This record gives sequence, structure tokens and C-alpha cells, in this order.
Amino acid sequence: MSVAHAAPSAHSASPRWLLLASLAVNLFFIGVAIALLIRAPAAPTYDRNVFVRIDRLAATLPAADGGKMRAEIASHHDAVEAVQTNYRAAQDAIRATLRQEPFDEAAMRAAMAQTRAARQNFDQAIQGVVALAAAKMSPAGRKALADWPPGRKK
Repeated sequence: MSVAHAAPSAHSASPRWLLLASLAVNLFFIGVAIALLIRAPAAPTYDRNVFVRIDRLAATLPAADGGKMRAEIASHHDAVEAVQTNYRAAQDAIRATLRQEPFDEAAMRAAMAQTRAARQNFDQAIQGVVALAAAKMSPAGRKALADWPPGRKK
């Protein structure tokens, strides 16, 4: 074999490796793209704190009306905080009753009744604040409040 024959075969091996490397890189990026498409969506974050939820609601209202909502919840902060704490404590009492051994059905029913009453007090406090704020809002703000959450199908 002469030098003339050896040179082309050594030179033709380089494009093969380049093609193989390009194929590997492309397959890697395709795999990454597929993994991003099919991965599980992030768990939604939900904050049970009523003040965070009211602030999120106020952010969707017209600016002036959102300010009125925030001011109203701030002026009733202590009362709302108290009923929220009471409601959370009542929920914790149900959990504690469920963990007791032996299980006491009567205690469970009593804890559930206490939680219902606490929930009703909580709802009344929040709804009272929303009603006071709505009375001070513009018609556009009340409409936005009525259509909450934004983007909901009617």
C-alpha cells in the first residue's frame, strides 16, 4: 500500500467521528427536551394563612380597591388572627383525636362539632371584612371581586 492510499482512509475517519459526536450531542439534547416536557409539574404552593390569601386576592383588584381590601383586613387583623388561630387549633384537635388509642368516637364527634363552630366564626369574620371592603370599592373593583379568581370560566 502506498502513501497515497493511506492518506485518504485516515482522512475519511475524521468525518465519521465528527458525525458520531454530532449524533450523540443531538440525542442528548433531544433527551433533555423530552425529559423537560414529561416531567411532573411542580406542586402548587398553597398558603393557608388568610392574610396571604387576602393579599393575593387584593393584588388582582384595581389598585385603589386592592388598597381598600388590604386596609380593611389590616384594621381587623387581631380579630381575624384570633378566629384563624381558633380554627386551626380545632383542626389540630381532630387530628389529635384520630391519633388516640383507643379511638373515642364521642371525642371525635365533639372535636368535629367544635371545628364546625370555629369554621363558621372564621367564615363570618372574613366575610364581614370582605363586605366592609366591598362597600368602599368602585363598581369595577366589586366586579373583579365577583369574578375572582381571574380567568375562571363563568
